[in-house]
Amino acid sequence: MTSDADYFLGVDGGGTGCRARIEDAQGNVLGQGLSGPATTRLGIDAAWASIAKAFGAAIEEAGFGPAETARIRAGIGLAGIGRKGALEALRAIAHPFASIDFVSDGVGACLGAHSGQDGAIVIAGTGSIGLGFVDGRDLRVGGYGFPISDEGSGADLGLKAVQLALRAHDGRHERTALLAEVMQRFEGDPMAAVAWMDRASATDYAALAPMVMRHADQGDPAGRRIVQGAAEQIDTLVRVLFEQGAPRVTLLGGLSSALEPWLSPDVRRRLKPADGDAVSGAIILAKRSCGGR
Repeated sequence: MTSDADYFLGVDGGGTGCRARIEDAQGNVLGQGLSGPATTRLGIDAAWASIAKAFGAAIEEAGFGPAETARIRAGIGLAGIGRKGALEALRAIAHPFASIDFVSDGVGACLGAHSGQDGAIVIAGTGSIGLGFVDGRDLRVGGYGFPISDEGSGADLGLKAVQLALRAHDGRHERTALLAEVMQRFEGDPMAAVAWMDRASATDYAALAPMVMRHADQGDPAGRRIVQGAAEQIDTLVRVLFEQGAPRVTLLGGLSSALEPWLSPDVRRRLKPADGDAVSGAIILAKRSCGGR
């Protein structure tokens, strides 16, 4: 490890917000910062602006000037980094640090969850994905984007609820409290649901997920059916990662705590809590740059 690289910056840039943290070599937190969404879907310039705002706040809190900033090694986990040309564009941006490295936000979360060791994660949030690393191999299951993939995600829950609500409205499915509440969102008009669908994003569908979970927990038959189906999809992601050689799997994401009680007992028993968060993972990435890779 190079002696002049005393400081490590980790950034977790996700679709809902961006977090940055600066630590010294001993792991003491020196400064933290927050900003808005950071994803390449917003464009490289907008994503970098959000990242820069977050690390700028962390640098300010740490009380660093240009000399200390130049001794920072940075690791950035960013949503949507797999998009064509994104990584090259990010690497071309000027920065004030000793070094910088980029990975997807999912890889950053996986590094943090298992302290940089082999392992895998299943993320259940707006979208869903299983990913990890074992013996130098990258594992990936699902996560190709809503609506063609992301089974068991918040967006998927919302989509299923709207589908069943429309069927119930037609008399093709029993009406339940959940499905009535979904249709109330559209003032009981299927054409209003059609107009909403034309511009709705995965995030808009996922906004219905808490309602689905609430009704499922209260015993609503349609809610239970939807959530049980989602849990089965998450079960499958976890089992496939174990089959592919992952020594440990952690469940993460905004929907994870709500969905976990619905998972199969064998899956719940095998899940491991995360060692650290995605920012910790980005700091692990930053420290690896000292190994002279």
